[in-house]
Amino acid sequence: MEILDAVFLVAIIMFSAVIHELMHGVAANKLGDPTARLMGRLTLNPIVHLDMFGSILLPIVLTLTNSPILFGWAKPIPYNPYNLRPGRFSEAIVAAAGPVSNLVIALVGGVIIRTGTLAAGQNDVVFLIVVVNVMLFLFNLMPIPPLDGSKVLSALLPRSLAIGYDQWRNRMESNPFMGMGIVLVIILLLGGAFGNLVYSLAHLVAGI
Repeated sequence: MEILDAVFLVAIIMFSAVIHELMHGVAANKLGDPTARLMGRLTLNPIVHLDMFGSILLPIVLTLTNSPILFGWAKPIPYNPYNLRPGRFSEAIVAAAGPVSNLVIALVGGVIIRTGTLAAGQNDVVFLIVVVNVMLFLFNLMPIPPLDGSKVLSALLPRSLAIGYDQWRNRMESNPFMGMGIVLVIILLLGGAFGNLVYSLAHLVAGI
């Protein structure tokens, strides 16, 4: 991949990840926890959100090595679950807000492509945005701590199953490197299949 193409792709991943984290904070603030707002994190300014490894170095490596999976992350938005409005789904809503924001970006990109008003080169750019955000949506919904999908699944499970799952989730979240290690193993084993799923859904969204 050309260097300029790689830089552009990393920029898409970076800003998509920033919006993802921002929406966690917006959801938490709406549900009663002002932690992110008081820390100045409810902003689109990428500087306050960027993680050197997850936002820049990892996407660059994945891009330049033509990895079948392209993803990254920004600094996690801080929130206090005890400040959230009481309810079984409050923490799950905060967790889901990030992936849902990526889905919305992908859907908007798909609508723009479907209008047929873009030139060929512009079409390619918007489709790349769709691909990246479909990938971030699916990746972050994996039910493996510390990914967002673990909190969403916890809220959806029956109480009898949720108790045991939450105990495991809490142990994993105390050592997030273990959870990310599991995710990386899954990527190594199923990266090609996951990449095919992402591109299939991206083509479905874009209608091309």
